[in-house]
Amino acid sequence: MFNYTTLDPMQVEYMEIAPLEQLPDGERIFIEVEGRSIVIFNLAGKLFAIGDVCSHDSGPVGDGDIEKFEIICPRHGAHFDIRSGKATALPAVQDIPSYPVRVVGGMIEIGLPKK
Repeated sequence: MFNYTTLDPMQVEYMEIAPLEQLPDGERIFIEVEGRSIVIFNLAGKLFAIGDVCSHDSGPVGDGDIEKFEIICPRHGAHFDIRSGKATALPAVQDIPSYPVRVVGGMIEIGLPKK
């Protein structure tokens, strides 16, 4: 999987998702963009977005418990860093996608690679 947050900003196209007020601190929202299931988190006032897919079994990961900046897959306990999508504990060994997120004019925007 790919960490899209490392792309050159010229290679990213941003899409408006929701007003920032709809994502209070400590919460998450689930979205579907261009056939991709994505979860956006507000952790300590910072926004992060990862693919809602566990690389271990392709099931959703977004409903998992959060410990600091890691999400724990609710089915088999794999851990992923929400900031980068990096797999940090077995049974997952492959990273999951992470996406750049920004706020412009009070609106949350997520970045996807340009086509």
